[in-house]
Amino acid sequence: MPIQQLPDHLINQIAAGEVIDRPSSIVKELLENCIDAGATRIDVELEAGGIRLIKIRDNGCGISADELPIALRRHATSKIASLDDLTAVLTMGFRGEALSSIAAVSRMSIVSLPAEQDHAVEVSFDSATGELDTRPASHAIGTTVTVADLFFNVPARRKFLKTEKTEFNHIEAAVRKIALSAWHVGFTLSHNGKQVLNLPVVGDVQRELIETGGEGRIKGVLGAEFLENALYFSRDADDLRLSGWAAKATFSRSQADMQYFYVNSRMVRDKTITHAVKHAYSDLLYHSRQPAYVLYLEMNPREVDVNVHPGKLEVRFRDGRRIHGFVSRAVSEALAVVPLDDQSQNGDEATHATAGSHQAASVESSPAYPPHQTPIAFDVNEGAGRSDRSGFQYSAPDRGSVSQRGDLYRELVGSKTKDVNAAQAATVPEAASHSEFPPLGFAVAHIHGAFILSQSRDGLVMVDAHAAHERISYERLKDEYDNGSIRAQPLLLPLSVHVSEAEAELAEQHSEMFLKVGLQIDRRGLAQIVVRSIPVELQSADVEKLLRDVLSDIAENGYSFRIREEINKLLSTMACHGSVRANRPLTVTEMNALLRDMERTQNSGQCNHGRPTWVELSVKQLDGLFLRGR
Repeated sequence: MPIQQLPDHLINQIAAGEVIDRPSSIVKELLENCIDAGATRIDVELEAGGIRLIKIRDNGCGISADELPIALRRHATSKIASLDDLTAVLTMGFRGEALSSIAAVSRMSIVSLPAEQDHAVEVSFDSATGELDTRPASHAIGTTVTVADLFFNVPARRKFLKTEKTEFNHIEAAVRKIALSAWHVGFTLSHNGKQVLNLPVVGDVQRELIETGGEGRIKGVLGAEFLENALYFSRDADDLRLSGWAAKATFSRSQADMQYFYVNSRMVRDKTITHAVKHAYSDLLYHSRQPAYVLYLEMNPREVDVNVHPGKLEVRFRDGRRIHGFVSRAVSEALAVVPLDDQSQNGDEATHATAGSHQAASVESSPAYPPHQTPIAFDVNEGAGRSDRSGFQYSAPDRGSVSQRGDLYRELVGSKTKDVNAAQAATVPEAASHSEFPPLGFAVAHIHGAFILSQSRDGLVMVDAHAAHERISYERLKDEYDNGSIRAQPLLLPLSVHVSEAEAELAEQHSEMFLKVGLQIDRRGLAQIVVRSIPVELQSADVEKLLRDVLSDIAENGYSFRIREEINKLLSTMACHGSVRANRPLTVTEMNALLRDMERTQNSGQCNHGRPTWVELSVKQLDGLFLRGR
C-alpha cells in the first residue's frame, strides 16, 4: 500500500482514540472545560452509563456564536497561544482536542450563551458528513454540551465498552476526583433520571475542615470515616506548598483506591509522588496495606510538564528528586506529630484522629506535645530488679497489690475503709482531677501479661505494652543513628560485582553518595565494580543484591533510599527483640512511665509493623455496652 494522506474524518477518529477511551473520558474532558470557563455550578446527566447520553451544563462564561464552529476544530483553543504559554499551563485543558475528538465518535451538540450576547446559539455536528448545523436557541448564561450514541460510527470501539453499571462507576469516580480539586464549584450527578451525587460549593480547603467540621466536600466524596481518621496539614518550602489530608496508618486500605494527588489542582498519577508518599508511610503500614490521602501540591507551573500524556493524567517534574524529598518529608512530619492533646493545657481546636484500628472510637486531639524523641526513661527503681538492653527496669511484683485491689473493690461496693486513699494513690494520683489527666491517662491494671488498662479523661485506654515499647525503642534507635555518622566496615576481601556499562557509569557518577551511606565503591574496567567497605549494620546483608537494587533505583528515579530502608529494617528488628515481652508483670509506675513516653514519641499510634498500639473507648461507648441510660 502506497503512502497517502488520511482523510480528515479518519484522522479525527484516530485522535479520538488517544483522548476518548470510554464515557468517563468524555465527562472528564468536559468538566475541565467547564472549570476553565469559570463555572460555579456543573450539572451532569447520564443515560445508560453515559453510552446513550451525556449532558453537561455549566454557568460559565459561555462561547460566542462566531467561535462555536471554530471550537469543534482540532487544536482550536483559547487557553494557549504560544510555546511560552505551553511551558506554564495554568488551565485544566490546553490542547484543543477534546471537542473535536468527542464529535468524531458521537452525535454532539453545543448550546452556549455568553453574557454579552443577546441570545444563545446551538451547534450540532454530523460526524458522518462533517457538516455543522447552527441555529438560535434558548439557554441561560453558560454552556450545555450533549453527547449521544457514543461510538455509534465505530462499532469496533463500542464493543469494548463494559456494562452500564461499570461505565457509570468510572464516570462517578471521575466526577469525584475533579470535585476534590474544584472547591469553588458545586456538582450534581444524575443517572437515568435519579440524582446520585450532590456536592455544594464549599470554597477554601482549610475553611472546609475548620468551619464545617468535615460536613462538606471531603465527607461527601470520601465519607465521614476517612475524615475522622485523617490529619489535615500544610507545609511550605520556597516555592512549594503541600497541603491536604493524610489518613492515619490504622486507616490503611487493601487497595490504592483512596489516593488522590493534585498538582496545581490537576489530578495526576506520578511514580515520583507515589513513591514519596509510600516512603513517608514506610514505618507505619502493616505489610502490603495502602495509605489513604488527599494531597495538593502547589508549585511554579514552569517546573512541571503536564503535556506528557494524552489524557493529561501524568506529569514530569523538572527536579523530581527535590519534589520527592519535599513531599516525603512533609507527609512524614505530618504523620509524626504526636496525636495526643492535653486539653487542660491547650485550648486550641481539636482534630479528629484514632490511635487504634479504624473500628475504635475517635479521640478529639491536636498536637500539644512537640514531635520529638527522647530516651526511654523507665528506670523507676522500685526495689531491686534487673534491666534489659532497652533500659526498661524490671521490678519485683508488689506483694501489697492484692490487698490494695480488695480495698478498691470494697470502696466500689460502699465499704468505708482506712486504706482507700492509699489504694487509689497506687493507680490514679490524688491530684489528678478531670482536667489534669494526661492524654493516655493513668494506668490502673496490667491484664493477661500484655495489655495496660488506663483511665483517661474521657474513658478507658487499652495499650499493647509490647507494641508500644517496640515503637518507642525503634524511634530512639533511629534518633541515635541519625545523630551519629554511619560507620563503615572495610571488607577483608573486596567484593567484585559485574554490571552493565550503564550501571558502572551510574556507580562512578554517584560514588560520593554511596560513600555517605557507608559504601565505598570503585570502578574497575567497563563493566565491573569493586565494593571495598559496607555499613557496619549491614554486615550480614547480601551486598551484591543491595548494590544492584540501588543502581536500579538510581537508573529509574535518579535517587535511592534502599540502603536507609535496609538499615531501618535492622533497627526495627533490634527494637522488637529489645522490647518488653508478654507475661512480664509491670508495676503501676512502669506502666505510667510507658504511657508518658508514648505521649512524647512520634508515630506512637502504631508499632514498627503497622499494628495499632492503643485504642480508647469513651464513657459514652462504655455506657452503651451496658445499656446504661436507656
